[in-house]
Amino acid sequence: QVQLVESGGGLVQPGGSLRLSCAASGSFFSINTMGWYRQAPGKKRELVAAISSGGTTDYADSLKGRFTISRDNAKNTVYLLMNSLKPEDTAVYYCNYKSGWGPGGINYWGKGTLVTVSS
Repeated sequence: QVQLVESGGGLVQPGGSLRLSCAASGSFFSINTMGWYRQAPGKKRELVAAISSGGTTDYADSLKGRFTISRDNAKNTVYLLMNSLKPEDTAVYYCNYKSGWGPGGINYWGKGTLVTVSS
């Protein structure tokens, strides 16, 4: 089992920045992926970014250049730096931990943290 606790969400003005953090605890897979997904009201949950235990990253095409994912393996923590935020980035952001890299695997989810981009 893996437990995930997100932090860092909140209200930010358009054009602003925010950094999300997700701390993992529990029993880990040696090869794993940590990532961020988001779900806006009335929409499906979508991948924002993911990073493997070896440092390989994957981003949603529409977010490349604005969002940066990183992880600190010593702290079992993944971060998401979000720059130039837009109102359409408003969503609940969920942390994900999974075995392996790519489709499938065993998935664990955090409870989510709300990001609201509004003036």
